[in-house]
Amino acid sequence: MSAVTPRPDAADAAATDATDAVVVYVPRDSAALAVGADAVADAILAQAARRGLEVRIVRNGSRGLFWLEPLVEVATPSGRIAYGPVEADDVPALFDAGLLAGGAHPLCHGSTDAIPFLARQERLTFARMGVTDPLDLDDYAGHEGWAGLRRALSMDGASIVRAVTDSGLRGRGGAAFPAGIKWRTVLQAPADGPKHVVCNADEGDSGTYSDRMVMEGDPYVLIEGMAIAGLAVGATQGWVYVRSEYPHAIATLREAIRRATAAGFLGDDVLGSGRAFRIEVRKAAGAYVCGEETAMLESLEGRRGVVRAKPPLPALQGLFGRPTVINNVISLATVPIVLARGAGFYRDFGTGRSRGTLPFQLAGNVRRGGLVEKAFGLTLRELVFDYGGGTRSGRPVKAIQVGGPLGTYVPESRWDVPLDYEAYAAFGGVVGHGGVVVHDDTADMARLARYAMEFCAIESCGKCTPCRIGSTRGVEVIDRLVAGTDRPAQLALLRDLCDTMMHGSLCAMGGMTPYPVLSALDHWPADFGVGGPAASTTGAADAAAGAPR
Repeated sequence: MSAVTPRPDAADAAATDATDAVVVYVPRDSAALAVGADAVADAILAQAARRGLEVRIVRNGSRGLFWLEPLVEVATPSGRIAYGPVEADDVPALFDAGLLAGGAHPLCHGSTDAIPFLARQERLTFARMGVTDPLDLDDYAGHEGWAGLRRALSMDGASIVRAVTDSGLRGRGGAAFPAGIKWRTVLQAPADGPKHVVCNADEGDSGTYSDRMVMEGDPYVLIEGMAIAGLAVGATQGWVYVRSEYPHAIATLREAIRRATAAGFLGDDVLGSGRAFRIEVRKAAGAYVCGEETAMLESLEGRRGVVRAKPPLPALQGLFGRPTVINNVISLATVPIVLARGAGFYRDFGTGRSRGTLPFQLAGNVRRGGLVEKAFGLTLRELVFDYGGGTRSGRPVKAIQVGGPLGTYVPESRWDVPLDYEAYAAFGGVVGHGGVVVHDDTADMARLARYAMEFCAIESCGKCTPCRIGSTRGVEVIDRLVAGTDRPAQLALLRDLCDTMMHGSLCAMGGMTPYPVLSALDHWPADFGVGGPAASTTGAADAAAGAPR
């Protein structure tokens, strides 16, 4: 088994154009822009003009090595050479050192592909990330783009669904529900009206950014995946629900949709097949709970984002009451390689029932923050220390939150558990969207637990009492517990409250808020002022089966 290796000649064949201009890549990703990528690009152009040198700037996506952003790459006959982190003031010295020829410099990291953080990954969904110009259709096609769509056009819907099912692809938004089963349900739903494909791009989990990276750095792969989903289930309309805090992603995605439509990859006659599929982008209004699929549907339909009771399932009665496929960005962006390479190729990655790869996102107090796409089965210790390099502060790691703000805090005793859905569920953990937030030994776990309850109280849609009231009471109970007010009674009350929220909430917002609270209390009781061993070391695991996913 091997990861997809981008064709080095496809992007770099253009490294020398008719004027022999050297191609220099400067990312347009939001993370790079935040640390001055635009100024660096301008400085490179200005310095080249001052020296009479021909340079062509390509604004690529990020490679996901965020601690090196802005990461500047130069196309040379031997491949791309990386420099970073580059500031505008570094540019003159870089030119003096022979930047355009890949010359040595303290900021030079050699061949980009040989950087250990990248070289040890298995990039399937992110194979093109940072390699191509995000909006260049020819660049996308030159790196296996549209191969999955072309194959799907030669298949009937049931065959496409079977390929997705056989690949073992599960939803990457957090619930990990098998994508093929969801698609089959929509395919088999009565076809007395339109069906829809909705991409949930309301990526609100702390420490996550893989959806944003796709939309900004490789938008055509999402478009291709949605078109394949439409062909599979008989839908002709797609919708991308993007969080309002992602203005660059929204702008890039809209331009990519416009270009793909003009080129015939979307529209009333996809690639001359006679089959239609169109996509529209909708901007969210900033509510975390709209990451929950039914609240998102309410928002898309123009109403307040409030969770719907199930049944009916959205696959049968979703957007505008019609059968609807709902998947997140990474799920849909993974579909093209499944169709292009075959279900078996993708299924060969991973372990157990967790097949394929997941883009893990390292954040928090970590030395090398960034995106790591790996097959399921590596450990948290490998991810945080071998890739992340430990804490940025240099202090010992105390806790690692996996799966977003509603994920458990994982203690060192669990860092060697394989990262796969079932292994984590066995101890009450969640892999979720792949977010990994690192905390060093100065972290106050009681304050972090309180924040989880406060976050839920603020972001709750308010429809169900366990979430709306339970989270508010949770903040109060934790405050009394930490203050030392009748600790035994408060401890019992907090655990009882968490049990009620887990088993009584309408969705995962309230149902999973106890995960970080109980894991913090179970493994770091001293931070709450509770002496001795925790009252229960399996609080989250005991209730995990009852929490909505």
